[in-house]
This record gives sequence, structure tokens and C-alpha cells, in this order.
Amino acid sequence: MKSSMTKLIMLSAGLSSLLTLSACSSLDIEPWVKPYERQNLADPIMRFGRHPIANMHVAHVLEARESARGAEGTGGGGCGCN
Repeated sequence: MKSSMTKLIMLSAGLSSLLTLSACSSLDIEPWVKPYERQNLADPIMRFGRHPIANMHVAHVLEARESARGAEGTGGGGCGCN
């Protein structure tokens, strides 16, 4: 009885995974952003921060505050003595 139940569970799991994989492969997925629409996304108005001086100030404060953050292009410690 237990062996037949295990076989039934394995069969249903196999069939459901096969169904899922076949459904995903049959979709014709296209990119959401067309190449001619990318120029609209590159517009400066689409940036999160539109004021470059304020952005540089915030980056400097975060860089001085968190020494482990890194990847901003400059070195130094968390004390702000770059």
C-alpha cells in the first residue's frame, strides 16, 4: 500500500513538473522594452535623483559614514579622513 502511494506521488510530481516545463517553453516571450523605447528610459527626467550636486553630497556622506560600503571609487576609513 505504501509503495503504491509513493509511486502515485512520484508520478503526479513528475507529470506536474513536465506540464510546467512544457508550458514555459511554449510561451513566446518578448522583451518588455523595445529597442526604440530605450531612449525614453535614458531621459534625465527618469533618474531618481535629478540634482547632481545633491547626489554627490549624499554619496560623500554615506561614504564617510560607512567605511565598509566601498565601490564608490575612493578609499578611506569611516572617520571621514579620506
